[in-house]
Amino acid sequence: MEPELTTMCYIEQDGKYLMLHRTKKKNDPNHDLWLGIGGHFECGETPGECNLREVREETGLTLQDPVLRGIVTFSDGDWHEYMFVYTAGAFEGNFTDCSEGELLWVEKERVRQELPIWEGDRIFLDLLEQKAPFFSLKLEYSHRKLVSWKLD
Repeated sequence: MEPELTTMCYIEQDGKYLMLHRTKKKNDPNHDLWLGIGGHFECGETPGECNLREVREETGLTLQDPVLRGIVTFSDGDWHEYMFVYTAGAFEGNFTDCSEGELLWVEKERVRQELPIWEGDRIFLDLLEQKAPFFSLKLEYSHRKLVSWKLD
């Protein structure tokens, strides 16, 4: 099975991240979880192009200074994904309705400690908060439960 290629952006403002509460998509493996903004590559896109497009499509915003912070490799049985993780602090535009859920500014600590997110997300969100240098993180799941992780 071919691995999936995705981007995820954590847009920051006033000590908060713009989060997407995934509630609207049918058969969504992320249903009712909170995520940053992102999605799948389109054919021929670079990670940066995918990141900009996904943020624009899901929020209506145009990022001004996205920074590639790391790559996360996910696996769960035969499923594999490579996710390019970005942060951004400046943007232009007006919010639009998101077809995948509700967009909300959430305090960074609350994201990691209180919201329902993937268990492995807490690891790379900690790396982002610690201002870690560019990272490569491998998260291994079994039936949607984190069983191991490794930071390169």
